[in-house]
Amino acid sequence: MGLPRNTLYFVPVLLLILTILELAPVSKSAPDYTSLVYKGCAKQDLADPTGVYSQALSALFGTLIAQSSKAKFFKTTTGSGQTTINGLLQCRGDLSNVDCYNCVSRLPILIDKLCGKPIAARLQLSGCYMLYEVAGFSQISGMEMLYKTCSGTNVGGAGYEEKRDTAFSSLANGIGNANGFYTTSYESVYVLGQCEGNRRVKPFQVVKLHFIGLVQDRDFFRHRFFY
Repeated sequence: MGLPRNTLYFVPVLLLILTILELAPVSKSAPDYTSLVYKGCAKQDLADPTGVYSQALSALFGTLIAQSSKAKFFKTTTGSGQTTINGLLQCRGDLSNVDCYNCVSRLPILIDKLCGKPIAARLQLSGCYMLYEVAGFSQISGMEMLYKTCSGTNVGGAGYEEKRDTAFSSLANGIGNANGFYTTSYESVYVLGQCEGNRRVKPFQVVKLHFIGLVQDRDFFRHRFFY
């Protein structure tokens, strides 16, 4: 059964990823940065009888893929006038340039497979994401939640909330001075935060999220929040 087509949310600012994990012994297998996390496809397809949008979109994808070998965040525009298409890519801050390129290179094919050719699309893998939008596409507030996933099992044990809140406090204090990507841990709790681009965020923008989510095993990103 195919994945359902979701309404696209284009989110230009604020927190992109917030992950909470419980530290636990895991195998040293290579991390998988290419598993599908989220897709958003606009409901309206491109009206492209002359192929001009397809050419612009192909050029956009080519530029984003090429830039991913040397930049973990890049925005660009192709076309002109009503055929203008805006796009961007972003990789996790801890990926190498090679891993970023390998991750981003998969996205255009997946977008075509999962979304077709709508007027806007966003696809998020574990290690990277790409989005594009035709000029004039309606955006939403950057404070709107885009996606979340939570394990169905609550974590018990004395002192868990204190550990979690301490980890969040450390994340809030660190991410504002870390070019938008920061990881930290406190005892058994590991957290990761990333913002779009290299934007700095105020601590309260991260701290206010500590009311959401519970800790789970380290080998799964089971608590993700996209803004």
